[in-house]
Amino acid sequence: MSELTGNRIRTTAAKLGLPHLAETINEYTRRADEAKMGYLDFLDLVLSEELAVRDDRRFRQGLRLSKLPHHKTLDEYDFSFQPELDPRKVKDLATLSFVDAKANAALLGPPGVGKTHIAVALAVAACRAGYSIYFTSLDDMVRNLKAAETAGRLVNKLGTYLRPSVLVVDEVGYQPLERAEANLVFQVISKRYEKGSIILTSNKTFSEWGQVFGDEVLATAILDRLLHHCEVIAINGPSYRLKNRLKAIERETEVA
Repeated sequence: MSELTGNRIRTTAAKLGLPHLAETINEYTRRADEAKMGYLDFLDLVLSEELAVRDDRRFRQGLRLSKLPHHKTLDEYDFSFQPELDPRKVKDLATLSFVDAKANAALLGPPGVGKTHIAVALAVAACRAGYSIYFTSLDDMVRNLKAAETAGRLVNKLGTYLRPSVLVVDEVGYQPLERAEANLVFQVISKRYEKGSIILTSNKTFSEWGQVFGDEVLATAILDRLLHHCEVIAINGPSYRLKNRLKAIERETEVA
């Protein structure tokens, strides 16, 4: 490829919004020459590489906007520490069929068992697959919605929690809600019903949600919509955080 042709291709690629192609055209042509590629194979190489770069860029941007507390994956989850948890159930969720169906997933169990880790890992997988995601604790969501309602911007703020394909709601049940606050949660759940997926974590059983939301009738209405299409996984094992803390104490004791 002549220098003139290379410069022309780089200029055209930049105008088409393909900066990666503009930077790597010489590398592509070198690989094509070495492999003695035909025209169609070369075109397939360029388009495939550009798509991969664009997907990776979208993935990284999606993670930046997601508010996820970390980007842990299921490969980092120690299933051996939770022998009562069937890994197949979690890996079935990781196929994202429930997201395709606009259904929900609920992870229940005591603090520290890895509910948030799994929820985040599912969200990361969904983001990788092209879905928009957003993470919030229940308390943060309620606080933001209350502030927006006071400022007359509730409809606009609701969009934050309604637009994503997957909404992760963490720590349901750690703080009881007043009825007005529970009604804001109901608005999110009901408006997302069969329109987008929710992944939630809770340290309370569903039978305790009446206490969490301060109203049995409202809690029932929330659960009715949430559980109609929902995969539920209970994790009733030891705490990861306590395990790590005990190991740290043992190390400190040995040093002392």
